[in-house]
Amino acid sequence: MDATSPPPPAPARGRNRRGQGERLRRDIVDATLRMLDELGDDEALSLRAVARTVGIAATSVYIHFADRDALVYAALEQCTRDLLKDLEQAESAFDDPVARLRARLLFLGTWVHDHGGLYKVLHESTLNQRMRLAFKEELAERATAAVQRCIDAGRAPAADAAEVAFDLRAAVHGAVSIRVNEPALALPPLADQIDRFLVKLVGVHLTGSGSPA
Repeated sequence: MDATSPPPPAPARGRNRRGQGERLRRDIVDATLRMLDELGDDEALSLRAVARTVGIAATSVYIHFADRDALVYAALEQCTRDLLKDLEQAESAFDDPVARLRARLLFLGTWVHDHGGLYKVLHESTLNQRMRLAFKEELAERATAAVQRCIDAGRAPAADAAEVAFDLRAAVHGAVSIRVNEPALALPPLADQIDRFLVKLVGVHLTGSGSPA
């Protein structure tokens, strides 16, 4: 099989037992996430290919999702929910608010490195123009809360936390987007760049090792 050949179909699934419809829905979403991560383009996704991967008839996908946009929306919503949990876990390893914010940004950088295709669909796809991805708003809200904790603890200058968080998110998105879209570029370590963003945009103090002062 050459590199351009489609993946072989999964073995045909038997009929779901009563109450297992939600399991099939999650299987469809999981398969969609894997395919979107490989494709990096929601418009390249085929519902027939998803069905073939899961091992079901294409008509079975329509029982759960009206069309491709509905399926991609559900997949990205699940992706975001999972990411929010992972971010919370990364932050929970620290008590200091600056260390928590830094851990959050470093985890995001690692996640984007590992899931560049999903990142492109989540933030750079045409779906963002066609639909309001409301679930992404919680990412912004969590970022604002993280900055506010730094301000409240006296670790950053008093400011509009939402405005600072927006500037910080814009900077980090730019940094990771360049790395996804132009991987051949010689760039500084992302951790160093994130530390500069924290100092310049949030106003925190870091030691030479990048740890909170």
